[in-house]
Amino acid sequence: MTKWFDSHGHLNDRRFDEDRQLLIEQLPSLGIGAMVVIGYDEDEDRCALKTAHMAPWLYAALGVHPHEAENWTDKMEEDIFRLCRDEKVVAYGEIGLDYHYDLSPREIQKKVFARQIEMAKELDLPIIVHMREATADTLQIIRDAGEIPGGVMHCFSGSIETAKELLDRGWYISFSGTITFNNAERLRAVVETVSVERMLVETDCPYLAPVPKRGKRNQPDFVQYTGAVAAACKGMDVDEFAAITMQNAKDFFRIKD
Repeated sequence: MTKWFDSHGHLNDRRFDEDRQLLIEQLPSLGIGAMVVIGYDEDEDRCALKTAHMAPWLYAALGVHPHEAENWTDKMEEDIFRLCRDEKVVAYGEIGLDYHYDLSPREIQKKVFARQIEMAKELDLPIIVHMREATADTLQIIRDAGEIPGGVMHCFSGSIETAKELLDRGWYISFSGTITFNNAERLRAVVETVSVERMLVETDCPYLAPVPKRGKRNQPDFVQYTGAVAAACKGMDVDEFAAITMQNAKDFFRIKD
């Protein structure tokens, strides 16, 4: 059976409350070899970490999403720093900037993003970045941060030029179910240009269910549909693509077999 690494999903989300345990038990038989459960505020970071401890092949990434940036406090910083010491934590995130909804003021988003990059450096953790309608500021903060212990741009929706800058910095690019959408020709063109050795796949579940599961709650095993489209864009066999992206994720998150 083809095995996939879902590099970004929110199994801690309340939409999984009724069947989380059952779904986790089923996922290996559905083709999931490993997954990173993503936090986005202090409470959800705790839930993500608790979820990651429910199976040996689950891991966690903790941080504060830009939507929650205005709630940042010194105590939150101390608490998240402590939580990140857990052996299950393999990355810091998701962090970044979101100018689409502007749920936190932009200046606060930028300040909290920069501070969390510094925390990740102190923790020696790679970062998972959310970037929506904020390309220039996101890239500038990344440039200003200097040496970072690895980075991935999650749910990538940017241009070929943006992808190239990130790749030149040694980053990974992660693609979600959005590449399966009917109107995603431009994004699939980006997939064609990104080296498979620098590519990850994700669900971002329960959001962004791929074709043919649009309208349903997204879940980790649906990553296979994103992977199949990405493999086709690269002209690759699906099993080969899954194996390479599995190893990419293990390398990025420093996961040993």
